[in-house]
Amino acid sequence: MPKFITIGYGDQAGYDRTPRPVRDAAHAQDAKLLSEGAVIGIAGAPVQVRNPEARGIETRQGPFKSSALPIAGFAIIEAADLAEAIKKVSHVPCAVAHGVVEVWPLHETT
Repeated sequence: MPKFITIGYGDQAGYDRTPRPVRDAAHAQDAKLLSEGAVIGIAGAPVQVRNPEARGIETRQGPFKSSALPIAGFAIIEAADLAEAIKKVSHVPCAVAHGVVEVWPLHETT
């Protein structure tokens, strides 16, 4: 089955202003995704890694890109197609609590 990487963006203020029953249902959707084999995690502090021409590793604390909302978490889910992946994440916390979820098809290499 195809896999998709999802990136959830959201902040505490958006979460707090979302009604509790909506948040509870969103967490139930996360639990459902976990039961289906999804890998879900909360985002930690990022580190940028570069190794120009393989001559030496350079690191920098912080994200490479910035957005209006911070990255809240990531997931790897399976779905029959993009439409099903979108449906699955449309009710997770970031999607319903005034955030956004990006869905990226994952084309695995062998």
